[in-house]
Amino acid sequence: MTTQEVIKRIAELVARPSVSSASPAYDMSNLAVIVLLESWLKPLGFAVNVVQVASAPDKYNLIATAGSGDEGLILSGHTDTVPFDPERWTSDPLTLTKRDGCLYGLGVADMKCFFALALAAVEDLDLARLRQPLTILATADEESSMSGARYLTNHSELLPGKHVVIGEPTGLVPINRHKGVVWLSLRVDGRAGHASDPSLGLNAIEGIHAVIGELMNWRNALATRYADTNFGVPHPTMNFGVVEGGDNPNRICAQCTLQIDMRIVPAMTAASVMTELQVVAEQALAATDYKVTLTPLIDPVPALATSGDSPVVRFAEEVTGQAARTVAFGTEGPFFNALGKDTVILGPGDIAVAHQADEYLQIDRIEPSVRILRKFIEHFCLEG
Repeated sequence: MTTQEVIKRIAELVARPSVSSASPAYDMSNLAVIVLLESWLKPLGFAVNVVQVASAPDKYNLIATAGSGDEGLILSGHTDTVPFDPERWTSDPLTLTKRDGCLYGLGVADMKCFFALALAAVEDLDLARLRQPLTILATADEESSMSGARYLTNHSELLPGKHVVIGEPTGLVPINRHKGVVWLSLRVDGRAGHASDPSLGLNAIEGIHAVIGELMNWRNALATRYADTNFGVPHPTMNFGVVEGGDNPNRICAQCTLQIDMRIVPAMTAASVMTELQVVAEQALAATDYKVTLTPLIDPVPALATSGDSPVVRFAEEVTGQAARTVAFGTEGPFFNALGKDTVILGPGDIAVAHQADEYLQIDRIEPSVRILRKFIEHFCLEG
């Protein structure tokens, strides 16, 4: 397949909107992308299984398989994009546009291009030669709930293959570790009353203020306890993103909510973080009548920690000439590793242009990416 043919396929993928969002106003089905991929993969001889994701009835995974065995390779990507603001784009975000040596379009880097590249890598492959299974996986809702990958953790029988390459935007640098993501809502309940007499109520804003102070101390302690110099930000982080409370200046606030983003290193678990955070918040308000309620905003995304000695990481380093690194953003990788697989993140896009207007992919990344994917297929599915 020529570069121009790959670009044509990327254009077809970009033209099919597949936004996933926690907000129902923006969320949409990914079925159009799944149907397109199925139309490309079936004629090549892949057995294609389109699975409705149970937790999201208008969302689908596609699992295309060939060959059999206990090892093999999975080329994985997500079909969805984040919401977008068309007025902020220089060109139509759903029409692939070529200029200045780049392709512009919604999701082109993150990460619809990967499917066209994987198709180019397998198009001339004689599937009868496979000694180990080759799977192409397209998932739903990575940009929101990760429901597609979570679904597979309970249906491992659908996913043959031991070694996983996820084509997230890494600039063709292999990634074997990333932080986990925990989003929480912490609510403090006090008691309303007239502002002229503080004794008539219990101000929840003041309660949140006390909690934030203790959380900042805890954050500093976590940075020391879980220092990890493999990351650019070498410790877990905690961001106070939203504070909401009160309705009028002359009324004592009865309820205040704090929304928190935490990025945890591989040595931490979401469960332990939530337990400890609850304790810290309650201790901040000990000997008071405040009530603290902690609620996850999303199901946590675990940190990724694939061993640097795993075959897929070592091979990624060999074919790219780059040592494996870490990133701060999350991926579906931890869910695959939980199934006993080994995952490396490796794709041609750049995270710096993802999730923003005028997202682009450098055209000169296409041919090297296809060559790299072919080498992965040869090594894990044809050799040995």
